[in-house]
Amino acid sequence: MTQLDVRPRVGDTVSGVAGGEGGEGNGDGDVRGKGLGKGSVGLVGSAVIGISTVAPVYCLTSTLGSTAGEVGVQMPAVFLAGFLPMLLVAFAYRELNKAVPDCGTSFTWTVKAFGPRIGWMCGWGLVIATIIVLSNLAGVATSYFWLLAGEITGNPSIAALDDDKLVHIATCLTLIAAATAISYRGMTATKGVQYTLVGLQLAVLALFVAMALQKGTAGTFDTGLDFSWQWMNPFAVESMGAFTAGLSLSIFMYWGWDACLATNEETTGSAKTPGRASLIAMVVLVGSYLATGIAAQMAVGSGTSGLGLGNPETSGNVFAALAGPVMGPLLGILLFVAVLASATASLQTTFIPVARTVLAMSTYEALPASYAKVHPRFKTPGRATVMAGVATGAFYTVMTLVSENVLTDTIFALGLMICFYYSLTAFACAWYFRGELRRSARDLFFKGVFPVLGGLLLAAVFLKTLIDMWNPSYGSGSTVLGVGSVFVIGVGLLALGLVIMLVTQRRSPAFFRGEILTKSTPALVVED
Repeated sequence: MTQLDVRPRVGDTVSGVAGGEGGEGNGDGDVRGKGLGKGSVGLVGSAVIGISTVAPVYCLTSTLGSTAGEVGVQMPAVFLAGFLPMLLVAFAYRELNKAVPDCGTSFTWTVKAFGPRIGWMCGWGLVIATIIVLSNLAGVATSYFWLLAGEITGNPSIAALDDDKLVHIATCLTLIAAATAISYRGMTATKGVQYTLVGLQLAVLALFVAMALQKGTAGTFDTGLDFSWQWMNPFAVESMGAFTAGLSLSIFMYWGWDACLATNEETTGSAKTPGRASLIAMVVLVGSYLATGIAAQMAVGSGTSGLGLGNPETSGNVFAALAGPVMGPLLGILLFVAVLASATASLQTTFIPVARTVLAMSTYEALPASYAKVHPRFKTPGRATVMAGVATGAFYTVMTLVSENVLTDTIFALGLMICFYYSLTAFACAWYFRGELRRSARDLFFKGVFPVLGGLLLAAVFLKTLIDMWNPSYGSGSTVLGVGSVFVIGVGLLALGLVIMLVTQRRSPAFFRGEILTKSTPALVVED
């Protein structure tokens, strides 16, 4: 299909686009927009995209047991602890979006604050984190597809097809291709699918919580526990290592809410709506996680045997183990459907931030010009979306063939990437607005204090995780030349970004000389 090249050149302008530094208007020049479809997403749609990208039911089934295995009954407290830095960073995103509503989000903002090289690496962190998440989502969706098929047909041999690597990979690649196609067709197609899938997963999750609470109160299972407010005390975790590991998993469970911001150029009221939508998404998520964690713990406990959440044999896929016992054989199938819907919905919306970040990087000449092309009909970054789909399929195929523990190790490595680019964005907020922090108490806290605190918390988790993951016992326990595979995956991917940046610097010297994107570059789009 024909694509529109909307990459701005130095000096190219169009009228009607305004933007400014520090939230003020800037009438000293305009630049060409990227060609995305304006006004195609409202507040509710933006919030739904944020919730969908996080995929709460998928996150819960893949990390609820792992978190309980690390911190025991303090699992709800760790969920709250993981929410705190995310909330503080969300304030930074909101303030930066008001001033610079650009679909490049973290990349664009950190370039404006810290310069091209730090900004480029921040953009790389977002892109590679998204590729990792997409690969995991596709893998979980594939497993639940065959599991659900086996449950519906009553034929265990059909469910066992997921154990065949070739069948698993082929199914996974098919799902990735389908999600790429939907994302390619634009935000209108995305919204229609998302309202249905997000509504389904939240409704089934609410049903699971209600039935788990009922069984927990009735003492149906021997491993169940009585509710205690002590569960909400993060200081009761036995060791700092266990707390950090649990926190890393908790942070992963909130990742993706910033997809609301990646659609800012396509959102009605782009300066304010995405920030509000991200906060709504965060509240829905923390409420869902706490309710599910408490209900599941009351029903089956956090032990390492039987139905206990910390049982290593079932902790990687908790809902597969609890669906029947908690909800019964018929309603339990709904939980399988909810996990499949959650992973599938997130697989589709997670293409949004990576494609738009690549679009912005290419628009500002930080990546090859071909990725700055937008589909003339669908108004989407078509080539960037296809590139993300191809990269996801290749990454998952290679990792699946190389490592049997790919899901576990990439999820742990993902925490490193998330902390990396979220913390950089938080610090960028305080530095970008440093001249405004004395204007009012609101500016001081929302543009300075809160972002810095969130950045410091995530930076601390990043450093502690970096140290811990060197140990082969971290994650799945697999090693590469005696070093933990999680360390190799995490650090190796960051190092790969550095190499690609150096190559790109030779091909696009103007961007790295600071001539294309500077603090004085006005925002590309502002919707009233």
